[in-house]
Amino acid sequence: MGKKATISIIVPCYEEDVIEKTIQELSKILTELININQISDESTIVFVDDGSTDETWNLIIEYMKVNKFVSGIKFSRNFGHQNALLGGMETVVNDSDLVITIDADLQDDVKAIPEMVEEFGKGNQVVYGVRNNRDTDTWFKKKSAILFYRLMKKMGVDMVVNHADFRLLSQKAVLGLLKYKERNLFLRGVVPLVGYKSSKVYYARKKRFAGTSKYPLKKMISFAMDGITSFSVIPIRLIMYLGFVIVFMSFCLMLYSIIVHMVGETTRGWSSLMISIWFLGGVQLIGLSVIGEYVGKVFTEVKERPRYEIESYAFTKNHD
Repeated sequence: MGKKATISIIVPCYEEDVIEKTIQELSKILTELININQISDESTIVFVDDGSTDETWNLIIEYMKVNKFVSGIKFSRNFGHQNALLGGMETVVNDSDLVITIDADLQDDVKAIPEMVEEFGKGNQVVYGVRNNRDTDTWFKKKSAILFYRLMKKMGVDMVVNHADFRLLSQKAVLGLLKYKERNLFLRGVVPLVGYKSSKVYYARKKRFAGTSKYPLKKMISFAMDGITSFSVIPIRLIMYLGFVIVFMSFCLMLYSIIVHMVGETTRGWSSLMISIWFLGGVQLIGLSVIGEYVGKVFTEVKERPRYEIESYAFTKNHD
């Protein structure tokens, strides 16, 4: 690769239980890559404390004293996982040839990192970490994930199947990504839009090392909705199509009613009237809620509020 690349590994974190093990595993990988002269010894692990309420930040500061790789960024409050990734990348991009993002729970296999670096050496500016199975997921999560990817594909969203946020980006790719200014951030959909030559590295996803998942069902549904409404207007178009279908059905029923009236077999029924009212009322509410979702996205975007606020930096070297 010529000049040895400087790597910054961005690790969003929210709980202290995973910090120690994560530092051990990632430090081991960086040391191995440095020893074989594949990366620079100025490479770092940057923990982004996303508004934790425990001892996460204090642990990061303590580990900085004994581990040359460890650095940290502390958010003023919880801004969310996607913004934590973005904040870390934006902070280190000027001093890093490569940026790797990975979650702190060690479910993504850190042993895939050397292969990612090799793929970069082959000219790939983006390397996606893709899980080769979903054995650690529940039946519901497996089926819902398959449905989500199929739905996004139908809506024309270019996503890498079974890829979360474990990826390698070159400095050029990160700078391209930072040009996307939307507040409703869905990195899994935005990164492919940046372009550049890319490849995939497959790995087996592990069980969570410690702590609890920060993505319960409610949050997963919200995340999926953000992905859909941030990249596609198809739901609004479906409402329009549904409206045409209902109008057509109403026209057919009108013709049927006229014919029945002409042959003298008119039946006046309370049930049919109530069914029609409830059906149309339900369609209207669904339509308003979908449109409201898009209006809410516009409302958030036009205010242009900061996506995150950094309270403290803790770096072994200066970053702009």
